[in-house]
Amino acid sequence: MEIKLPDAMERLAARLRKLPGVGSQTAQRHAWEFLRWKEGDLQALAQELSHLHEHVVPCPVCGFYTNGGTCQICSSPLRDHSQICVVETAPQVPVIERTGCYHGLYHVLGGRFSPLSGITPEQLRWEALRKRLADPKVTEMILATSTDVEGQATAKLLLDDFQREGLAITRLAIGVPTGADLSYADTPSLALALNGRQKFS
Repeated sequence: MEIKLPDAMERLAARLRKLPGVGSQTAQRHAWEFLRWKEGDLQALAQELSHLHEHVVPCPVCGFYTNGGTCQICSSPLRDHSQICVVETAPQVPVIERTGCYHGLYHVLGGRFSPLSGITPEQLRWEALRKRLADPKVTEMILATSTDVEGQATAKLLLDDFQREGLAITRLAIGVPTGADLSYADTPSLALALNGRQKFS
């Protein structure tokens, strides 16, 4: 006999299942864990979640997230402002930063080119990238999109659209498995890919 959880716990588990990698059993375990929490801790968590979009906003320059205003990477004089590493989503920025071998700037597209899903350059931060690349001080665009079909299509479209004299367009090389989502790449593999990047054609 399958025991039905109380309605509130079922609803909570259903929401938790929306998290990546969380199946039905894991969601139920988390729901049981929350039931053990003190009321004050639950209220603090609820408050943090309710204010998340208010307190975490995109950087107006690169699209990474910050408390407000320009992010610490874009505003740092220690970064190499001649390089822009293009990623699909904001969580990929800390993954690359952990390698410790990239010191340039970033540009978060906010997704990837996927015509079958209705995602075109107009739905991405494409024109913002065009404006940044118009600066002659930018001499390299690193394509750090994922190596699956949509990531490759995005990289090819970036290559075709943004070629100009004085701009080297490179692509992450060995180290990132084909078909992998960059968000889950391990740090050593990503470091190899960054250090061994090649001209993209």
